[in-house]
Amino acid sequence: MGDESKVSRLVAHSCLNLPPHDRSAMVLSSTPNPTTRKLSKVEGLKDRSDFLREPVASELLLDTTHFTEDAIQILKFHGSYQQDNRDNRAKGQEKDYQMMLRTRSPGGFIPPQLYLALDDIANEYGNQTIRATTRQGFQLHGILKQNLKAAIAAIVRNLGNTLGACGDVNRNVMAPPAPFKNRPEYQFAYEYSHKIADLLTPQTGAYYEIWLDGEKLISAEENPEVVAARQKNGNGTIVHDNPEPIYGKHYMPRKFKIAVTVPGDNSVDLYSQDVSLVVITNDRGELEGFNIFAGGGLGKTHNKEETFPRLADEIGYVTKDDVYDAVKAIVATQRDYGDRSDRRHARMKYLIEDWGVEKFRAQVEEYFGKKLEPFKSLPKFEYLDFLGWQEQGDGKLFVGISVENGRVKNEGSFQLKTALREIVETYNLPMLVTPSQNLILYEIDPAQKDEIQAILTRCGIKSVEEIDPLVRYSMACPALPTCGLATAESERVIPSILGRIRSLLTKVGLPDEHFIIRMTGCPNGCARPYLAELGFVGNGPDTYQIWLGAAPNQTRLSQTYIEKLHIDNLETELEPIFVLFKKSRNLGESFGDFCDRLGFDQIRQFVSSYQLSEPMIENSLEDTVVTEPSLESAVQDPTEDSVEDTVVAQEMSEDVLAKPKRNRIPRVSIQREVYLRLQQTSVQQNKPVTQLVAEALDAYLPPIES
Repeated sequence: MGDESKVSRLVAHSCLNLPPHDRSAMVLSSTPNPTTRKLSKVEGLKDRSDFLREPVASELLLDTTHFTEDAIQILKFHGSYQQDNRDNRAKGQEKDYQMMLRTRSPGGFIPPQLYLALDDIANEYGNQTIRATTRQGFQLHGILKQNLKAAIAAIVRNLGNTLGACGDVNRNVMAPPAPFKNRPEYQFAYEYSHKIADLLTPQTGAYYEIWLDGEKLISAEENPEVVAARQKNGNGTIVHDNPEPIYGKHYMPRKFKIAVTVPGDNSVDLYSQDVSLVVITNDRGELEGFNIFAGGGLGKTHNKEETFPRLADEIGYVTKDDVYDAVKAIVATQRDYGDRSDRRHARMKYLIEDWGVEKFRAQVEEYFGKKLEPFKSLPKFEYLDFLGWQEQGDGKLFVGISVENGRVKNEGSFQLKTALREIVETYNLPMLVTPSQNLILYEIDPAQKDEIQAILTRCGIKSVEEIDPLVRYSMACPALPTCGLATAESERVIPSILGRIRSLLTKVGLPDEHFIIRMTGCPNGCARPYLAELGFVGNGPDTYQIWLGAAPNQTRLSQTYIEKLHIDNLETELEPIFVLFKKSRNLGESFGDFCDRLGFDQIRQFVSSYQLSEPMIENSLEDTVVTEPSLESAVQDPTEDSVEDTVVAQEMSEDVLAKPKRNRIPRVSIQREVYLRLQQTSVQQNKPVTQLVAEALDAYLPPIES
């Protein structure tokens, strides 16, 4: 590197080490000529926190229902977000404050003792549910401030952790959730997800001081190679004489996400991570090293074009002996050169976008102390979810359970929470949370398979063959009512949205079609909608951006197709696209690949000239089927509607009145809102729209007198 780069890094280090009263500005090193810019507010909070202690420790002692805004920012590092239930907001009353608590579970590993503890905490302190996250952890919702300490202490005492599950540090390290014992590459991915997580775990004693009164519980000794790697300096990768040798006093500019996977397996959405490591083994199954990707990230802000989702780039290859130094070099590059003045511009994806891959690689190599080796060739990636019963490879079994939107709950005949409790208690089985918000129970003796399946069946848990693939491959974030960033619904509405899409696909002649659908209530991308073939991104009440065209194997981003779509207009907008997909797709082509190949210009051209189709209507009186204009085709666009907003009989000629034809069904106009309610009810009750209309009219209208 040139002298200018070295000077830039030295200035950055010196700015970060300034005493508090001098820290009014720092270097924004992603610009060619370093200039001073004011630090963001959160940087000041981290500086004054005494390594994540204050003001959390002090405010925890106060008899209040909530933390202050300053404490909330530091509390995130401890694994908790403060929220309020917007469903319970009332004018003139205090918000319904509650805490969300998240586990840090590398590779998705949840020991049986921890799962049972989480179930107990949800029952005693939370909202009775547990939620699997897209980063392979669990979230608990509805915890009151007064119970937060007891909840975190219970997690730690039962082999869990929440430290670093949120905040400006490395988040949970992901790995494929497949417990294959006869495939060493999967074992290496799982092993190194834990080692990298340990390497980058915050070292501050604040966590144990605050939540366990100084009692530092350690379930197992750290791997000596990880301890040595954390202290090894490299070329400026650690901060000397500091409780946080890798992070320093100010931690990272923003959150930092890592995944470890194997060639061909993209169950972790590797292109969405700040750093992804791909295990490389030799012909004997021995670990040789890792391919490194860097610079992925999906968060953005509406109407801020300088924010955008981005896929990770290929950076290089390192041997297994160098992997810790390489990871530290990447972390140090982002730590020292990431933008600490603008949190919207602080993720590593923006540093790489601003610098370019070559400059970024060169800076990493300076910290690393040598050149990165060339990237190794890889097979095509596939998106996998590992559902259903499968063999581990050592004589035992595992079963992948689909959990819609990750919500472990009891609701009506669906008793997943009861089933998991019974299975884990009875058979003492460990669990893996998957990147698709599903769960895997493993280490199952084949003799136990029928008993476990009987519990799942009794509790209403569908087998993988019974699940609509649209549901299987969908994801949604929690959004309303608890997420403070959400502007639209997500988890609560996606079941009805999927039902409407399934009905629409059936209507246009694609009854068995499926593709990846993801929905979020805001543009931050927690459910990774920008890697969905059809993505919904909240953009106001009941309104969404529509994203189309991602690759089904998660290696290509989607693009914005509609900026604002009111959800009532879903069918109007999607029907012509699905019709075009049916007419013009290549053999075996997925929906995302089709949209990307054809391009939005051609899609919009077709949509603009499309007339809504007229499906078959069932005549229950005559037991025959006749072709008639559908209710949907009779709905007038509100912007063009010149008639009253009521259901009116279509005018019929005197000739028709005089000579009614057999099986003739008069056409009626119906308000769009009413029709959409009919559609939703049709999906919920599994009845045709025409049957619902007939039942409603029969109940409302007086009988015809003879």
